[in-house]
Amino acid sequence: MASCLLQRLSGLSCAEKHALAKGLKVVSSAPNSPRRQGASPNLVGGVHHQSVRPLSVHEHVSMSLLKEAGVPTPKFGVAQTAEAAQQIAADLNVSDLVVKAQVLAGGRGKGYFKKVGKGGKGGVQLVYNPDEAKVAAQEMIGDFLITKQTGEAGRICNSVMITERKYTRKEFYVAFMNERAYSGPVMIASAEGGVNIEDVAAKNPDAIHKFPIDIHEGLSLAKAKEAATKLGINASKADEVAQIFVNLYKMFESKDATMVEINPFAEDSNGTYFCLDAKLRFDDNADFRQKEVFAQRDWSQEDPSEVEAANHNLNYIALDGDIGCMVNGAGLAMATMDIIKLHGGSPANFLDVGGGATAHQVKEAFKIITSDPKVNAIMVNIFGGIMRCDVIAEGIIEAAKELQLATPIVVRLQGTRVDEAKVLMAASGMKILAVSDLEEAARIAVKISHIVDIAKEVDLNIKVRRERDDEKTPIYLH
Repeated sequence: MASCLLQRLSGLSCAEKHALAKGLKVVSSAPNSPRRQGASPNLVGGVHHQSVRPLSVHEHVSMSLLKEAGVPTPKFGVAQTAEAAQQIAADLNVSDLVVKAQVLAGGRGKGYFKKVGKGGKGGVQLVYNPDEAKVAAQEMIGDFLITKQTGEAGRICNSVMITERKYTRKEFYVAFMNERAYSGPVMIASAEGGVNIEDVAAKNPDAIHKFPIDIHEGLSLAKAKEAATKLGINASKADEVAQIFVNLYKMFESKDATMVEINPFAEDSNGTYFCLDAKLRFDDNADFRQKEVFAQRDWSQEDPSEVEAANHNLNYIALDGDIGCMVNGAGLAMATMDIIKLHGGSPANFLDVGGGATAHQVKEAFKIITSDPKVNAIMVNIFGGIMRCDVIAEGIIEAAKELQLATPIVVRLQGTRVDEAKVLMAASGMKILAVSDLEEAARIAVKISHIVDIAKEVDLNIKVRRERDDEKTPIYLH
């Protein structure tokens, strides 16, 4: 992974972070995805398909899917109002309850709500009757939960999950995911559950067990029982737990999941086993056959710019820097961000326009990049193989004119019709600097960004120009 993408690791599951820490590459496509059946990485059914990030769903959706798959869970309900939360708590008819904010972020229990402030309660609260459940729901619904993963902006809480509280005797960790190191799915399990798996890996790596699964045979009951035994499950319960593991894997496969993480999988005080918390992710390439799952997507939990990018079939991830990036191909995009970092700059985003972008998509990409007020300069790095450089140039010029861009743009193009592209940009009269060398382009982008940043502090307007349309001519900022 590119070094700057490590800023986004907080959004990964424990299993994914552990895999990355071990140098393993996580495969994003689900086992039965068309992209895993000999199709081109960019072609599905002969039509260009831009890959996007997997779908994440709320905890209550995950728990419902587990329940449908025959996996035991505590009794629960979901509410959009405080009154509904009160009624659900009454219907559960138990004295120990947990109210959980349905927000797609880790560390909910240690977070705080914006209106109440840091002195208030977090996104996971213990209550003991329906009235207390109502009060907790009132504090959560409609407010922004701030955790280590959300940043200071927080993330809106539109609903809460009310569930019975279980007193656990023993907690385990269980996850299913695809790993390239095993050429398919793998079950990851540990007897040390209820904590971050990366902490376990650091302190006691031998406590983490991996069980590769044959994609054709699936997880057999015998292998599942072997896993249960390895975790120290009581022999009298090994068959029961093994069947739970088999059901989990069947759901992982049938729902085109990229990851199923149960933490903790627990034994309660009565010796019964439950999945007490779950995180599920699904392959976006499978949305055509997982309509019910994808209908559960909560767009309010996603970055608006990333949502807009998805609408235009673009891969966009916001970062914290000040140099906007537009690149074709994920590998080239990460290399571009790394070379920006190498020259002392900081990328503002990851944006992959793919191998077949149109001028319209390029224009939309610029709209998304420039919507970030932190962006001081934009670096475009395109290798024109399938994509024509002149089409990219047309999109850049169209965007610069329509958006009346004042942000300097450094463009490095190589490949198909690159000379025609350079002529178009030179004749445009816009703030577009064409540079053939990648390292030089990154160096210039970083320098310009630093100067623009200084100029902003003293309220100066910066203009970028060359005396002649010649890459050897010095660049002037005035």
